[in-house]
Amino acid sequence: MQENISSKELMLKKIRKALLEKRDNPYPNLEDTPLYSPTEEIPEVLFAEELTAVSGNFIYCENGIEFIENILQLADRFKWRKIYCWEPELQELLAEYEFPFYKTDKDFEQAEVGITLCEALVARNGSVMVSNQNAAGRRLSIFPHHHIVIARTGQMVMDLKDAFKLIKDKYGSQIPSMISTITGPSRTADIEKTLVLGAHGPKELFVFLIEDFS
Repeated sequence: MQENISSKELMLKKIRKALLEKRDNPYPNLEDTPLYSPTEEIPEVLFAEELTAVSGNFIYCENGIEFIENILQLADRFKWRKIYCWEPELQELLAEYEFPFYKTDKDFEQAEVGITLCEALVARNGSVMVSNQNAAGRRLSIFPHHHIVIARTGQMVMDLKDAFKLIKDKYGSQIPSMISTITGPSRTADIEKTLVLGAHGPKELFVFLIEDFS
């Protein structure tokens, strides 16, 4: 008598049989295979192009003096008054040139600018990798309407995997509880499919790449 097997049972039998059979890995070198095509473009140039394409602003500075000159121009252009910086290293740089800023979260609901460090700059997609391990925490890169990121040239990497390697090398087993990437200003097109910048976070992103902080 022929066994009456449903199509569902037949499919499950085939799956079980396939799981029991040992087969060679058809892609043994998959993890070592490059995800992207090789590029000869300089990472700094690629990052600037990709960041600009998503409405971000890239500014290269050779040293701290150039950074202060550029940030003074931005402050004058946007009429900034409530500028917040909680990173001790950046506070020292700003204080050296007597640039005014808030060291605490006093009147933070009126914050216009947040100045933070980052973990890495990812050239491939123009993204900034941040974590909650720095003194700026989570709020300073999200709440103010303008976000200024300060990075050293050594933090520029080509791909996300390289950025995660920097994180691992820096923190070892103490990986930050929050790691995120910022790709341009906050944006949404939920309302009538119209793109709006600054809907859920900063509407302007400025990334400073500084060769030498001194």
